[in-house]
Amino acid sequence: MKYFNVIVMERGKRRTELMKAESKMAAVQMAKKKFSMNAMIVKAEETTAPVEEVISDFVASMKKSLKPKIPMNDKISTIRQIAVMTDAGIAINDTLEDVADNTHNQRLKEIYTNINNDINSGHSLSDAMTPYTEEFGHVALAMTKLGERTGNISESYHKLADILENIRDNTAKFKKAIRTPLITLAAMGIAFTILIMVVVPKFKDIFSKFKTELPLPTQILLKLEWAFSNYGLYILAALIFGIFMFKYMYKNNENFKYQMDKLMIHPKFYLINKAIFLSTMHKYNLVFGELVRSGIPVSEALETAVGMVDNLAIKEQLLTVNANIGRGMNLAEAFAITGLYENMLLQMIKAGEAGGQLDAMLEKVTQYYDMQFQDLIDNLAAYIEPIMLFFIAALVLLMALGIFMPMWDLGKAVKG
Repeated sequence: MKYFNVIVMERGKRRTELMKAESKMAAVQMAKKKFSMNAMIVKAEETTAPVEEVISDFVASMKKSLKPKIPMNDKISTIRQIAVMTDAGIAINDTLEDVADNTHNQRLKEIYTNINNDINSGHSLSDAMTPYTEEFGHVALAMTKLGERTGNISESYHKLADILENIRDNTAKFKKAIRTPLITLAAMGIAFTILIMVVVPKFKDIFSKFKTELPLPTQILLKLEWAFSNYGLYILAALIFGIFMFKYMYKNNENFKYQMDKLMIHPKFYLINKAIFLSTMHKYNLVFGELVRSGIPVSEALETAVGMVDNLAIKEQLLTVNANIGRGMNLAEAFAITGLYENMLLQMIKAGEAGGQLDAMLEKVTQYYDMQFQDLIDNLAAYIEPIMLFFIAALVLLMALGIFMPMWDLGKAVKG
């Protein structure tokens, strides 16, 4: 949501009202509804959020981040259970009641109970699930609508569980691959800090007696030791606060998130850009292909699939696909404009469209991205190892030169 200063002219008086809306047009519409028919909207300008709103949003975000997320395994388990029970001919309200009773996750229990109550009140399953799109995702809502349309919730939910399992497995594999490098980096940072705090002070008095200027590595070590000794807790607090602020801005400030997402896929970000791009494109094409194969119209499938994309920079490019199809382009041409697909993949999609086998070609495109992603993850350790060795060597060299260079100078002076 954004904030707008809406200038209103009413009964000859001009005043400014602060409106919170998704766009300038929405802010103007809200102002028209709020004020009398005689009021005239002069203009609306985007502005920064009030301080109290920023603080309120920050506190709410922190509270929300502290709440445990629903584990993917629990969601998949309940979705698979719904698929099996509906396939056995059990009514959907009885199924949801049984799932709510058997799940151990309190949040899921609450959600399924509410959905069941809405269904018993006359709502459809998709309408009852809509308020929980954030918890289940856009693809779950799309597959629910598909199941209602075809009259086969069981098959739709089996496919939904398969999609979520695929996404879960790739996410888990990526986290496992980067866990060791992150632990190594953290261990290096802790070890270096301990050495600075314990070893350097023992040489500090000796270095202070030198009449000549100390070498640069030694000066760096002494300044680090001084900063850690005098402001260590402040540095730690600032680091923690910085991490929380980054997470808050990334989740709540769309422009900040867009800039960060754009930066993360920049070619200069070695490995990170490739991992984000391949995982995003695999997930997008996986969902899009499954929806098309299930019989959902291409335009609707594209809209749902792009909702699964987390990176705003990539999402911005993919959002143009549906618009260009609406202008009369075929799918391959619309994908080509994004610049995200290789020519080989575009030729495959074009052939699939022409031959009426789009779902089969999309499956091959998904397999291609999956193969590339799996290859990257499997060899991630080999790619990262030189970087880790460089950082270790740099820290060891800084420590060694910082301590021993003054000793060498002292030895030369004694010999002289």
